[in-house]
Amino acid sequence: MDVQETALPGVLLLTPLRHGDERGFFSESWSRRTLRETGIDIDFVQDNHSLSERAGTVRGLHFQAPPHAQDKLVRCGRGVLFDVAVDIRQGSPTYGQWVGYELSFENARQLLVPAGFAHGFVTRAPDTEIIYKCSAYYAPDCDRALRWNDPRIGIDWGISEADAILSDKDARAPDLAGLKSPFEWSGP
Repeated sequence: MDVQETALPGVLLLTPLRHGDERGFFSESWSRRTLRETGIDIDFVQDNHSLSERAGTVRGLHFQAPPHAQDKLVRCGRGVLFDVAVDIRQGSPTYGQWVGYELSFENARQLLVPAGFAHGFVTRAPDTEIIYKCSAYYAPDCDRALRWNDPRIGIDWGISEADAILSDKDARAPDLAGLKSPFEWSGP
């Protein structure tokens, strides 16, 4: 497993090894032992799988507030997506900053998004499948969203606002300025 740090401490880009031959490939997309050996010790309790039929579908920016805050390990099962994490930890030196990476079936990359970060993605291809592990169960009362195109954050999604396909929830999400974040930065 190749683990790379990103510009946001705690957000990691992981690429599992693929062992291939003429039949295809085999890969351990997640291994508790392998991740523990790299210093990642998260108890994932739920797997989620979503399909976005159309390119330009935006989902996010989402997070769950404590006591059901979630770490997420996101990968693309089919298609291509641009995956984003935004630091929403009050007092963090990187508060409001974002990182984004293309995840696809072909590149096998995964993004680890810890609690304290909002998460979202835009699909770049039709019929894109997103598969992700969560460290806490879904809790509707703790479900929160942040505006995907907040100019203060300035995410370059690679699509125009007019072309973005959004849920009603995501279209109504508040800006970062209106967010009373439940997360505090605890230092390095």
